[in-house]
Amino acid sequence: MKKVKPIIIFSLFITVVILIIPTILVLPYSADTTEKTVAKQQSEPNWEKLLEEASAINVAVYRTKKDEVETVPLEKYIVGVVGAEMPAEFEEEALKAQSLTARTYIVKQLMTDKQVGILKGGDVSDTTTHQVYKNEDELKEIWGVDYSKNINKIRKAVYETRGQILVYDNTPITASYFSTSNGYTENAEDYWTNPIPYLISVESPWDVESPKFTDQVKMPISEFESKLGVKVSSSNIGEIVSRTTSHRVEKVKIGDKEFTGRDIREKLGLRSTDFSWKLEDDQVVITTKGFGHGIGMSQYGANGMAKEGKTFEEIVKYYYKGVSISEANAFLEQYVAKK
Repeated sequence: MKKVKPIIIFSLFITVVILIIPTILVLPYSADTTEKTVAKQQSEPNWEKLLEEASAINVAVYRTKKDEVETVPLEKYIVGVVGAEMPAEFEEEALKAQSLTARTYIVKQLMTDKQVGILKGGDVSDTTTHQVYKNEDELKEIWGVDYSKNINKIRKAVYETRGQILVYDNTPITASYFSTSNGYTENAEDYWTNPIPYLISVESPWDVESPKFTDQVKMPISEFESKLGVKVSSSNIGEIVSRTTSHRVEKVKIGDKEFTGRDIREKLGLRSTDFSWKLEDDQVVITTKGFGHGIGMSQYGANGMAKEGKTFEEIVKYYYKGVSISEANAFLEQYVAKK
């Protein structure tokens, strides 16, 4: 029999050691990492279940596209509104502030007489007529691979403000909100009809960081004239007669016709009532600042405040002056008693 040389045996031994040692080292690490991942998943609360348990009543949402009513537990409805109305990547404190405003809005709506014919038995619609609402299937389609991360972040924000609303003189407030200001929010009476004591103009400097802060629209003169029912001279579109305290357009005069800034915004489909315009060849070039009616809480402003370390309570009390945070149960009991 031929003897195996010692050098060959040694080489085989070294090869085996090289192959086995990394495996021995990795196995405990892998097991430890897996255990930590599982532990983290197990320690994460089931926000969906907790929200269902925290929901005192259901909300009947009229789904406009399907022409049907969808019944949703109250706090789950808030998740659908926050997910639809505010970017999920916003700071947690901003999402909590949005949760509070959305819940306040629906509680006030529940206590108000419904437009039965329009809502077809629902408490609220799913559009900007009330609040935009998307159910979880719709949010899953919008967010794709980010769905799980986003929905749990929003559920957590909703749960941590559960059952709370904003009140003024012990009454749920009109919790209006919008995307982006022009640097200031608007007095309620400068856009709507009557003053509301907690909806007054405040500075909102954070909004300048919003991607929606400025916008420009180019419109053929013929379209501009048709939408407003006016005739524009070759040298002058019209005169901006006055602006509000928040620098938005209050009144405009075009020829012998006078319009409010709101009239112009709605008729021309502009983002804001803070606008300026000029003639450029056969077009009217309109530049706007901000996005939305400007009353109440600015969403991008709320996010800016949250980035600076402000809490959701500080955010809502900045944008809604003189309000306090209260439990919704007493108001929901009134609603149930009326049914």
